[in-house]
Amino acid sequence: MKTQARVVVIGGGVVGVSTLYHLAKKGWTDVVLVERKELTSGSTWHAAGLLPLFNMSYSVGQLHKYSVRLYGDLEAETGQDVGLRRVGNIRLAMNRDRMDEYHQYANVAATIGVDVRFLTPDEIKDIWPLCNTEGLVGGIVHPDDGYIQPADLTQALARGARTMGAEIYRNTTVTGIEQKPSGDWVVQTDKGDIACEHVVSATGSFARKTGAMVGLDIPVIPVQHQFIVTEPHPEIQARHAQGLPEMGVLRESDGSWYMREEAGGLLLGPYEQGAPCCYVNGPTDDCEYELFQEDLERLHPHIEAAINRVPIFGEAGVKEVYNGAIAYTPDGGPIVGPAWGKRNFWINEGHSFGITAAGGAGWQLAEWIIDGEPTIDMMGVDPRRFGDYAGKAYLRVKNEEAYRNVFTIHYPDEERADGRPLRTAPCYDRMKALGAVFGQKFGWERPNWFAPEGMARKDDWSFRRSAWFEPVGRECLNVRDNVGLLDMTAFAKCRISGPGAEAFLEGLVANRLPQKIGRVGLCHMLTSKGGVLSEFTIQREAADTYYLVSAGALQRLDHDELTKRMPADGSVRFDNLTNQMGVLVVAGPKARTLMERVSETDFSNGAFPWLSGQEILVGLAPTKALRVNYVGELGWELHHPIEYQNHIFDALMAAGADLGLKPFGIRAMDSLRIEKSYRMVGTEMSIEYAAYESGLDRFVRENKGDFLGLDGLAAWKAKGFANAFVTLEVHGVTDADALGNNALFKDGAMVGRATGGNYGWRVGKSLALAMVRPDLAAEGTELEMDILGTRHRVTVIGESPYDPENARLRA
Repeated sequence: MKTQARVVVIGGGVVGVSTLYHLAKKGWTDVVLVERKELTSGSTWHAAGLLPLFNMSYSVGQLHKYSVRLYGDLEAETGQDVGLRRVGNIRLAMNRDRMDEYHQYANVAATIGVDVRFLTPDEIKDIWPLCNTEGLVGGIVHPDDGYIQPADLTQALARGARTMGAEIYRNTTVTGIEQKPSGDWVVQTDKGDIACEHVVSATGSFARKTGAMVGLDIPVIPVQHQFIVTEPHPEIQARHAQGLPEMGVLRESDGSWYMREEAGGLLLGPYEQGAPCCYVNGPTDDCEYELFQEDLERLHPHIEAAINRVPIFGEAGVKEVYNGAIAYTPDGGPIVGPAWGKRNFWINEGHSFGITAAGGAGWQLAEWIIDGEPTIDMMGVDPRRFGDYAGKAYLRVKNEEAYRNVFTIHYPDEERADGRPLRTAPCYDRMKALGAVFGQKFGWERPNWFAPEGMARKDDWSFRRSAWFEPVGRECLNVRDNVGLLDMTAFAKCRISGPGAEAFLEGLVANRLPQKIGRVGLCHMLTSKGGVLSEFTIQREAADTYYLVSAGALQRLDHDELTKRMPADGSVRFDNLTNQMGVLVVAGPKARTLMERVSETDFSNGAFPWLSGQEILVGLAPTKALRVNYVGELGWELHHPIEYQNHIFDALMAAGADLGLKPFGIRAMDSLRIEKSYRMVGTEMSIEYAAYESGLDRFVRENKGDFLGLDGLAAWKAKGFANAFVTLEVHGVTDADALGNNALFKDGAMVGRATGGNYGWRVGKSLALAMVRPDLAAEGTELEMDILGTRHRVTVIGESPYDPENARLRA
């Protein structure tokens, strides 16, 4: 066994072996994998081997697409049969909402190049003749989908990795992991130590035990998953005898089950209510090829639904029942990427669809480790999307919820209830009393919208305009006409200070830092290639002190990126202020009058200009007032020690009663920001788009001196841009606006994608933000957009259709 390697991968399931394979394939052959037992002996061996391309996530969808393509080439490369069967995957729909979900997914599929086709009930019967189509309204099929033999796949990846020079050590248990002062790692095993530069954790059910070795609370706990294999059935055997093709994987989403052929019989896998978490404290040390006692009683509703849909399932005897562990995270997605607070420690865990994702996850993690960043936007699977709030008790509740909701309709405005409320701002109860209907972001409760008196305080989820559409519209118009109050306590907040703070930040962001004390700037941290990683509002508090605000959902990611890049000489200090500071936003033409009533500060334009901040008193409470907002109206963000929040809230509400002061929520904010063409990280701004493609020219100062991404951006510019940011007016809308990931067409060819959309109440138009081919970005260009299966005419319009001169912001 080697005593030194460049990378040590821990875990010999399909995910770990794929990571090893891709590191070697990219040229790092001095890499090893250690597995405590045999390859696949954890969760891989009992997986059903399905390869679902369907995923509403742009990130995960690309991982799945890559995997399926890779698996098709592995046998030719390695000589190992992987048992790939491209039989197709049929998803059934029993109602319009389900078909809306499929139409929205079809847009995601189109933008990442996945083939999906819509089916009528008769067409479903043609390709799955043993299916009862009564009650169906349609479905979709992925012709390239199917299933694979997980153990054979893993062995093929292992053979490929070994051929390229990687080494695999089976029956080798990791007993400890330590990081040296130099930053290098030592992986301790029962066969000796291995020194390395990088460590990858791909340990499945052992993820939390592995994380604990380095002080990480990894947000993964497995959930039990059962599937039933039947005895052979004469009708399926007769089809085989006649040489008829194998029927595809069948999924009745509304019944929450999947089914495929298996050795002349059928395999049924339900996602049931009541499936418990397992291995909460980790598996035992001798765990290998382990299954749990089956519990068919939990599966009865799904068995009945399956018999109704495929009557022969009820005629076949049960051959085997598997009940094994599947790793889960609170949102059901995997965690792939860098660990927070640990240099060169990487996580590839939490794969509830591990067979499908393994290829893509290994591919992108290898890119990330070797080149310093992935090639696709991995924000949706980044381990840092969860925070400290995601502890063991939280995981038990949320992971079970994620499991039972695998097949529920994934509405764009969906907010799941378990484990909430957890993190609440002091004004939570006051907002609730005013009719707030809450959502959750990074564990924080935030008002999404406000139900008027007499209306149920309950979300009405839909892909179309729903019950909250009109109330949100009233919130938007009140911000336009009067003044609104928004709780943004969930913002990520920190302070960067010290003698090296200015040089550090200047080298990190593309814009110039604010020069005068009190001034505020919008600054972006780029990737080395020139894409956008993070966005910060930065106030200069003193000569060597800066206050930074960024998206609440990205707190751990943004703060991790900052701290990992800080110089080691102690010249820069980082203080996380997120939980110490609350934020209330006042916005609207009467905001100045409101502020003058609660503070003695001069709020006139001359004394308090746009993009500036001051330390003030609101009532008796010390407050940092920043004249910025995300809605395009006169207003201030009021940052304050969180213990003063209710004092400030009450002072504002009392003073604003005759001004029409009313609260507004996140959904109104999104409508208002779309009208201003304001970009958001993860949609209009991404590592996949150069900063210039996102239209950030005025925030990039190439002549200020060197900064992260400067050279990469210049190289990207020289190569030429493939995208341009545009604002679109959507015509002919009746009850459904763009949601994002909507495909855009010109003369029948796809030419771009909408990144976000909403109805603009102040301009009275349905709008979308989008990335299109640069030659189609001129104002007046007409394109087509798909919204839930209907093609709409769209027109490129000028940026910021509401108040393009920013007169209201600067009023």
